[in-house]
Parts: sequence; C-alpha cells; structure tokens
Amino acid sequence: MNLLQISENLRDKVKNAALELFNIELTQIASEVPPKTELGDLAFPIAFELAKQMKQATGEKQNPRSIAEKLKNVLETVENVQKVTVAGAGYLNVYFDRSKFFKEFNADFAPKVSTAKQMVEHTSVNPNKAAHIGHVRNSVLGDTFARILRANGENVEIQNYIDNTGVQVADVVVGFIYLEKMSLDDIKQLDLRLKEEGKTFDYFC
Repeated sequence: MNLLQISENLRDKVKNAALELFNIELTQIASEVPPKTELGDLAFPIAFELAKQMKQATGEKQNPRSIAEKLKNVLETVENVQKVTVAGAGYLNVYFDRSKFFKEFNADFAPKVSTAKQMVEHTSVNPNKAAHIGHVRNSVLGDTFARILRANGENVEIQNYIDNTGVQVADVVVGFIYLEKMSLDDIKQLDLRLKEEGKTFDYFC
C-alpha cells in the first residue's frame, strides 16, 4: 500500500465517520502536511469544518477538539497508521507506521530473479572517426542502464560493437585511393607526419 492509498483510506474513514457520528455528508476533506515531522505525517483540520456545519444545523456551538477526539479512534483503525493525536484546538495529526510501510515497499520492489538474458549494447565507437564527448555520454548511460537491470535481478550481457570491418573502413579506403590518389606508402608517410605534428590519424580521416 502506497502513501496515496493510505491517504485515500483516511479520507474515506473521515467521510464515513462524519455521516455515522454527526449525520453530516462531506464532499471534500482537506488534509495538510505538518510543518514538522514531530507533528505527524498528515494532518486533518476537518473537526473545524464539522463544528461549523453542526452549529449551522443545530444553532449550538460545537467544540472542534471534542469532535476530533471522536474521529481519532476511527482513524487509528486504518491500516498502516501507527497512531493519531489531537493537537491544538482540534487538529488530527496522523502518524504512519513507517516500519510496516517500508517493509511492504521493499517487498514490492525487491529484485526479481530472471532467467532471460538482457543484452545492452553501448559505446560502440566508430574506430574510423575521432572519439568525442558524446561517446562518453553513451558509455555512462549504457553502463547505468545495465546496472539498473542487474540491481533488479536481470541477467545482463554487455556488448560493445567495434565496427572495424564495415562500410566505414571501405569509405576511408576509397577516399584515400580515389579521392586523395594516395598509395600505401603515401598513407604511411602521412601517418608519420601527423604524429610529428601532434595530430591523430582518425581526425584526418
């Protein structure tokens, strides 16, 4: 059960209790997050609204704190609620059973053992072009995704496809032979010259 479900259950309890105890049908039930954790996880100022409506119906002044005390016993029966206190003039402060909540939360999101293999391919730098910051980004994203899958019990295999035999190599060869009119010896000399100039062969390509 998540926090939203607990909050909805509390509102339903308040609505039903208002009808049974005070014969008032509520259409909206406001809730607040207390300014300090010491004051609870959720607060309901509903006792003030009930006191107002009861006075309008009967003409008699009502005590919000007394109304809150009656509602307190009802709200304490809601699942995952540890306790309920009445604060100030009539605030209902609800404390969730955090140990139970997190126990259920961890059970829901516990890693599940999977026999199927999940393949993640990332990085896959083209060796015929210069590496750049985008390749680092892909490495980080790919590794992060793989770690998330493993943390959830998946059987993960990483693949880094280094394409040094594909059409990219053919493009470079065609460029040197037909566009640059260079022989193998010319290319070797080019490589030596680039190294002397502090440049890399992949940037030239």
